[in-house]
Amino acid sequence: MPKAVVLLSGGLDSTVTLAIALSQGYEAVPLSFRYGQRHAKELEAAKSVTAHYGLKQIVVDLDLSSFETSALTSKKVEVPQMRTAEEMGADVPVTYVPARNIIFLSVAAGLCETVGASVIFIGANAVDYSGYPDCRPEFFQAFEKALKAGTKAGIEGRPMRIETPILRRSKSEIVKLGKGLGAPLHLTWSCYEGREKACGRCDSCLLRLKGFKDAGYRDEIPYEVE
Repeated sequence: MPKAVVLLSGGLDSTVTLAIALSQGYEAVPLSFRYGQRHAKELEAAKSVTAHYGLKQIVVDLDLSSFETSALTSKKVEVPQMRTAEEMGADVPVTYVPARNIIFLSVAAGLCETVGASVIFIGANAVDYSGYPDCRPEFFQAFEKALKAGTKAGIEGRPMRIETPILRRSKSEIVKLGKGLGAPLHLTWSCYEGREKACGRCDSCLLRLKGFKDAGYRDEIPYEVE
């Protein structure tokens, strides 16, 4: 069975991506990061998801708290709330963590070489107004080239692939896909806030709620506002 490293934040997108990797017959190695993010709720969710699948979660500690321009790594920056779709798509949001996917994919590549995996799965999404520059198809194409040139596996003719199975899917399509694969969506957490219930106001909550509604399902996680 081929191995794949799967970036798992504990959110909706990464959990569905893990379910996809498993459905394709990969032996999945879930990789999560404790990087100084605003809260630990997603990491707790990732732990629950890996337990659901009977997998061993690998958690890497990084300190990106000095990235003070992002609302996800600095509490000095407020999380945007109740924005319209037009506002979300207007520019790169303050929830963008500088170069985060570059950092995460670099660690994932190192783990691939360590465990003998040839594929990295990442739940990046270029639809639904994410606005993140490191979630674009051209970024992943460029990064694959970097891995081919800059890793032992690459120069030995065994280049790693980056799989982005939900890159061009809408949030409703992701929800439907997850439901069809039996992914534990009720264990996931997408809210940018870390309170007992999801806020229902941040960009991530609004997109998630709309995705479930458009897919014809009710989101099972609790919200302060729906």
